[in-house]
Amino acid sequence: MKKLLTLLLVVALSNFVLAKENALPQMTMTDVTGKTYNVTGTEQGLKIEGLEGKVVFLEFFGHKCPPCLASIPHLINLQKKYKDTLAIISIEVQGYNHTQTAAFAKEKGMNYTVIAEEKASAVVSYIQQRAQWKGSIPFLVALDTKGNVQFVQAGMLPEASLEELISQLSKPKK
Repeated sequence: MKKLLTLLLVVALSNFVLAKENALPQMTMTDVTGKTYNVTGTEQGLKIEGLEGKVVFLEFFGHKCPPCLASIPHLINLQKKYKDTLAIISIEVQGYNHTQTAAFAKEKGMNYTVIAEEKASAVVSYIQQRAQWKGSIPFLVALDTKGNVQFVQAGMLPEASLEELISQLSKPKK
């Protein structure tokens, strides 16, 4: 009887460990306005609670990166133009804390979601692992309306290219 109980305990414990290892990663990130987003890593991308059905541009940028600074006006324009179908999330990764990032976003008139790395560290680590991102910025991960990664780019893209990407990712897959 003791051996049977021990065996059952070992099987139950191994099933628990396997379930835990196969569980989808759960993360959070909090933007400069204080809004928290629950993020789940999926096999094909990310599920960001509240952004289902939207194209998502997850951009990693720096406050002193010239191409990053040059892309801000383009992202502002795109967010205005596609406000119902596009969500832009920019994570500052050059060392600004939450307060500094909030001031930077306000100064630049950023009309999209902006987050300091300290408030999204698990998401940053996850992207580093999954996309083999080595830290070059700007770095864009584009998700389709189902949250699947469809495009990854290191370096700045022209506004017209981003617009074409939005158009492609908004189309329902056949």
